[in-house]
Amino acid sequence: MSWTLLFLAGLFEIAWAIGLKYSAGFTRLGPSVFTAVTLAISMILLGLATRHLPIGTAYAVWTGIGTMGTAILGMWLLGEPATLWRLLSIGLIVAGIAGLKLAGT
Repeated sequence: MSWTLLFLAGLFEIAWAIGLKYSAGFTRLGPSVFTAVTLAISMILLGLATRHLPIGTAYAVWTGIGTMGTAILGMWLLGEPATLWRLLSIGLIVAGIAGLKLAGT
């Protein structure tokens, strides 16, 4: 269950990170509220996941999911460049997350 909570926390991290862009520096009300709410949900879920997971593992996976998802959505939604190096780097993040999960922590 902790891994599920952590995965969901990572998804909400992606949501608030993308929300930051759409909030235009917190000058647009709707996206700003969305960003604040998804940030709170992400933190709560991360906190719940750390009840049974080591903090180092949980934080690394949470930020990895957020980094990976935000980079992918940045390319897809915001027209950020999808260079070979960016894609390879995202692959390394995925490998790191899988490695932490397989390490049995």
